[in-house]
Order: sequence, then C-alpha cells, then structure tokens
Amino acid sequence: MRYFLDTEFNGFGGELISLALVPEDGSEELYLTFAHEAPTHPWVERHVLPFLDHVPDHLRLPRSSRSDAAATIAMFVGADSDPEIVADWPTDIELFCGLLSSAPGQIVPLPQIRFRLLTLTNFSTAENSAVPHNALHDARALRAHVLGLEP
Repeated sequence: MRYFLDTEFNGFGGELISLALVPEDGSEELYLTFAHEAPTHPWVERHVLPFLDHVPDHLRLPRSSRSDAAATIAMFVGADSDPEIVADWPTDIELFCGLLSSAPGQIVPLPQIRFRLLTLTNFSTAENSAVPHNALHDARALRAHVLGLEP
C-alpha cells in the first residue's frame, strides 16, 4: 500500500518538527510531533508552529522521541508486506529515513520499503491543504491530488 508522507522541519537543514503518513486507503493515519529547539527561521515560527496541533484529537500524541518515533513507524507500516512511501519533496524522505535508525548501526525492524519521489508541476501541498504547513493536512492534500490523477 502507498503511504503519503509529509514533514515539517526547522528551516532547510533543520531538525524534524512533525511527520505524517496517510495511507492511500483512508485507514488510520499517523501524525508525530517532536520536541525542537527554538526556530532558527522566522518563517517556521509564523507558518508551522501555530498549526502543529490542528489535527483530530485522537492524533494529538505527546511529543515523540526519535526512538519512540522509529518504533511507532515500524508498527504502523510493519504489518504491510509491500509499503511504498510517497513524497513530493526529497527532504521528507531524508527525514523519514533518518528516524528509522534507532541507534548508531541499528535500524528498527521493517519490511522492505519502497520510496517514490513525485515531481508535481503546478501543484503545492500547502496551497491545497486544509491547514497549510501542517504535515497531516499536507499529506492528505498530496494523497487527494495523486489519487485524483489516477483513473
């Protein structure tokens, strides 16, 4: 199954602030937030942080540690025999993969995962999102757009 991925991070090259995985079939979604340093970029302060908790109550989990996030992701996609992570920005995949390494030289137990980076012209997840720059809503917008392109 495909899982649509979006992340928010503390400016380019900055630490991960939130991550969402939205399954193509509309089943349970995953939304994680992380403790972070003070924003290094004013844009993050204005456009990301105020909207972190604009998600359904059942998805508002305590801030995750990297090791807890790795375990949560492993459980979330681990039951799928053929998961594919779909993103429209390379940093999303980079940050996702960075979480999978739970300790130096260790990776959480996962099935084989495929990644697909989409180059979408004339489409912006944030511009089509119910809550722009919220990872969950942006991942939902990506899913809706991609599924809308398919027959």
